[in-house]
Amino acid sequence: MESSAVARYIRVSPRKVRLVIDQVRGKRVEDAVNMLKFAPQKGALFVLKLINSAVANAQQKSDVDVDKLYVKRIYADEGPMLKRIMPRASGRATRILKRTSHLTVVLNDK
Repeated sequence: MESSAVARYIRVSPRKVRLVIDQVRGKRVEDAVNMLKFAPQKGALFVLKLINSAVANAQQKSDVDVDKLYVKRIYADEGPMLKRIMPRASGRATRILKRTSHLTVVLNDK
């Protein structure tokens, strides 16, 4: 039984979140949660909340054994960018892109 969760417009760049996501892909939910709790990256908190949400969705749908769930698919897509301007020398300006992410996780039981 598959269950999924989506987090949109997360204020972390997709490249940084993918470093965290790659560590938990294919792991059991229990192992993934333990890894994410102690990961120092900012994106680990968002991924942890997302996995917990997917587990809650699985429990809500039907009587799924949470101990058998594993991370089947997890990925980070690029969201819209906040564009900001930073003043530079000689009256110039450079653009700063504040990137956002859309995170998706799909859990399945073995």
